[in-house]
Amino acid sequence: MAGYPQGPPGYGVPPPQRYGSTLYGAPPAQPFGATPYGAPPAQPYGAAPYGAPPAEAYAPSATPYGAPTAPFGSLFAAPVPSTFPPGTDPSLVACFQMADEDRSGFIDDKELQRALSTYNQTFSLRTVHLLMYLFTGTNTRTIGPKEFISVYYSLQNWRAIFQRFDRDKSGKIDSKELQEALMSLGFAVSPVVLELLISKYMKSDYIRAIEYDNFIECCLTVKGLTEKFKEKDTMRNGTASFTYEGFMLTVLPFLIA
Repeated sequence: MAGYPQGPPGYGVPPPQRYGSTLYGAPPAQPFGATPYGAPPAQPYGAAPYGAPPAEAYAPSATPYGAPTAPFGSLFAAPVPSTFPPGTDPSLVACFQMADEDRSGFIDDKELQRALSTYNQTFSLRTVHLLMYLFTGTNTRTIGPKEFISVYYSLQNWRAIFQRFDRDKSGKIDSKELQEALMSLGFAVSPVVLELLISKYMKSDYIRAIEYDNFIECCLTVKGLTEKFKEKDTMRNGTASFTYEGFMLTVLPFLIA
C-alpha cells in the first residue's frame, strides 16, 4: 500500500509466536530439528494413533448423520467494537475513517477492498473475505479499527515473503518457490497438495505459477485450515476427530469466502 508510512514496529501486530498462530511474516520460532506441522508421522501412515478408541467406538448411533451437535451462530456473530491501538500512524487512521463512510466504526468488505487497493495492486473480494474471516473469526464481513491495522501490517509482511521467494522477480512464484515459502512458515504440504494449490490459484492455463494476490489467498487458506485442524489434533500427531457439523463449519467458510 504505497503512500502510507509504516507505523512503529509491533503496532497492530501480535508478537512473534510459534507456527500455527502467526500470519505476520516472521519465520516460526521452532526448536532445532522440529518437524513442520503436516510432515509425515514417524508411524506408518494410516496406523491408529496411540490412545485411539477401539473400532467399536465408531459404530453407528441412533443420531442421524449430520445432526447438529453444537449451536450455530458463532460464524455470524455480531462484530465486536474495537479501537485503534495507541500510537497508530495517523495516515492509517485517516485511511480507515475515509473508508468508513457511514461513521459506524466498522468497514465492510468492499470498503476494505478499496482501502487496501493501490494504483498497482488490487485484491479480489474473495481474498478480502478470507482476511476478514481470519482476523475476526466470523463471516459478518465487517472489521473495526484494530483488525484493520492488523490486516494492513500483516499484508506488508506477506509482501516481503512473496518478494523473498520470487527470486527471478517475475511477479509470480512457481510450485518450488511456493513450497519453500510455505515451508518457511511451517507448512509441510505434500507434493499432491502443492500441485492442487498451484492449479487452484494460477491465473493462466499455461503458466504454473501464482501472483501476489493469489499467493495471499493461498496462504490464508492453508493457514486457516491448518489452524482449525490443529485445534482438534490435541496429541499433535497429525490426526484429528471432527463431528460432521464441525467438519462442515471448518471447511465451508474457506469455500464460500
